[in-house]
Amino acid sequence: MPVKPELKIDWATNDAARFSCLNWHYAKAVPVGKLVKIGVWENKKFIGCVLFGRGANKNMPKPYGLGQDECVELVRVALTRHDTPVSKIMMWAIKFLKKSNPGIRLVVSYADLDSNHYGGIYQATNWIYEGLFGKDSVSAFIINGKKTHRKSIDSLGVKQSIAEVRRCLDPNAKEFRTKGKHKYLMPLDKDMSAKIAPLAKPYPKRVKQAMTGDQPEQRRSDTDPPAPIYAENQPFAEVTNGH
Repeated sequence: MPVKPELKIDWATNDAARFSCLNWHYAKAVPVGKLVKIGVWENKKFIGCVLFGRGANKNMPKPYGLGQDECVELVRVALTRHDTPVSKIMMWAIKFLKKSNPGIRLVVSYADLDSNHYGGIYQATNWIYEGLFGKDSVSAFIINGKKTHRKSIDSLGVKQSIAEVRRCLDPNAKEFRTKGKHKYLMPLDKDMSAKIAPLAKPYPKRVKQAMTGDQPEQRRSDTDPPAPIYAENQPFAEVTNGH
C-alpha cells in the first residue's frame, strides 16, 4: 500500500515566495501589494508557496458586505513537483490562514480563461462559482509583439488607451481583449456561506489537467530556494510584499 506523503504548512519568507512564483508558476511574476506567504513542505522538502493578497480590485469585498480585513484573494499557488493533490494543499493553506487571521470571512479566487483555466481545484473542493467576469474587456496591449498589462503601461506614465499607447510606445500596438475570468468564492463561516449561497451558478466545464495533483505548468524546477524559507507569524493586516 503506497505511503501518503507527509505534508507541512508554515510561514515562508519573501525570498521563498518570490523564488516559487518566478520558477514554479506559469505567470512567472510575483503579485504586488500586501501578501500573506504560506510555505508548503512535502516529506520535509520545500515544494512552494500559497499566497493570499488584497487583489487588484480594492472594491472586491463590497459586493459581499465585507471590510478590507474580512475578504482576501487567493493570488498564487506556486508549486514544484509533488504528490499531494493541489486541492488538499490549497485547503490546508486556507485553514492555516483562517487560524492566524480569524477575522477573514471570505476567500475569492479566479480561473483565467486566457490561460485555459476553468477552476478544477475549486470545483474539487466545493467553492461557490459566481460566474464569468470581464469578458471582452481590454486587459492588456500588444506592444512590439509582446503582451503588456495595463498596470505596466501606467507605470511608464502612459495613459491606458490604444491611442496613447500607439502615440508613445508603438504605432502598431493592438488591444488585447480577455476571454474573462471564472470567479470562485470560499466562505469561512456559516453566516457567510448562507449569505453567498444564492450567488451560486453551475460549474463551467472541467478540464482534466486542472484536476491533477501535479500540474505541468507549475513544474519549473526541482531546486530548493537559496533563501531562508521560514518566516515569523504573518497577521494579514501587517504583511507587505517588501523585505
